[in-house]
Amino acid sequence: MVYLEKFILPDEDREAEIANRRREENGGALGYLENGYPCMLFPQRGLKELDFEPITIFYGGNGSGKSTLLNVIAEKFKLKRQSPYNGGELFLPYARACGYRPGYDDEGEPFAGLPLASRLIASDDVFEYMLTARTRNEEIAENTEDAKGEYAALKYGDTVRFSGLEDYEAVRLQLLARRKSLSRRKFMHKLVGKEVRLRSNGETALRFFDEQLRDGALYCLDEPENSLSPKLQMQMKEILEEKARFCGCQLIVATHSPFLLSMRGAKIYDLDSSPVLPKKWWELENTKTYFAFFYKHRDLFLKK
Repeated sequence: MVYLEKFILPDEDREAEIANRRREENGGALGYLENGYPCMLFPQRGLKELDFEPITIFYGGNGSGKSTLLNVIAEKFKLKRQSPYNGGELFLPYARACGYRPGYDDEGEPFAGLPLASRLIASDDVFEYMLTARTRNEEIAENTEDAKGEYAALKYGDTVRFSGLEDYEAVRLQLLARRKSLSRRKFMHKLVGKEVRLRSNGETALRFFDEQLRDGALYCLDEPENSLSPKLQMQMKEILEEKARFCGCQLIVATHSPFLLSMRGAKIYDLDSSPVLPKKWWELENTKTYFAFFYKHRDLFLKK
């Protein structure tokens, strides 16, 4: 599915207008700019517009602008997001100056907007999820010790007498503790909560994406391979391919993972090149470097 077909970036003249207007706001003819970001990143490298497929990838090293493009798109469409981003005084007017062309539905009508579930997911969101889950588990573990004593007192101690609304909660908990069908473990879960089952960072990150990516939406994914081993990156590749092929999702991904770069049917923009051009995954410097390394040591892998 293609909900967003084309995204048009401001050209050099439009960028100059944005910057000059901000200078005037900062002090008239002698106005200043504290930060020109994200101007002067893309037109100078021949990148004026982006054409999207069900899977589109922004590839490049640090500072190439791949995360910037995701953030500009997310701001243009006010996509849901969790992690904040580093903008600047020109970021919002820059995003407003961008144009776009929607995709078309099965009946040939242009989409009126992006699906409501569409969002940007950054690698920081995964780390925040893992940190929050661990903190919650620690709090539950601490409260569980107190709850064990409370459980014994409620189940085997004197019966709580109901004399007013102030006794309601104590009576409720005692009835809960004395239910024959309710084990102590289930009582703990109801009283203090159930711990989130965490595996390794990589497995937890993979599960996070599998749960967050709903059907029928556009997702901007910023380096989703972080925390994932090569084996799990291959599993992530399969999840994303399935979402795009069978679940009505459109994916715009910033990555330099060779495994994600090889996603079937993906259109890849090489942001390290000037001018910026679409390339095949095996034509990229990153994947060529991997190939050269393993080819040099191929005898180690081919030993019987």
